Amino acid sequence: MSDTQIMTLTETAEARVRSLIAQNGDNILGLRIGITNTGCNGLSYTMDYAKDSKDGDAVVDHGDFKLLIDEDAIQYVSGTEMNWLEEGLESRFTFENPNEKGRCGCGSSFHV
Repeated sequence: MSDTQIMTLTETAEARVRSLIAQNGDNILGLRIGITNTGCNGLSYTMDYAKDSKDGDAVVDHGDFKLLIDEDAIQYVSGTEMNWLEEGLESRFTFENPNEKGRCGCGSSFHV
């Protein structure tokens, strides 16, 4: 499934993903986004390098890399914008998810 509206990336996030992929080898197709049950609020994002796509993945093509969203995560991340933030000594990917109904105090988990 190919859908550019499932998840978008800011220019900063795109640049960071490109940099990470370049540092980790040519056989990486892109970045796999998923959801896991964890934390005090129920759900948390997962990210890993993807070497191939799986049946049911939503694929967001960014030209030289792809975002592959696990089939089980699509319902939770649809419409989400991923960003890369650098603040002081801290740097991280962030997710602006319109489906979230709440987030834990530390920001590591959410619920829909």
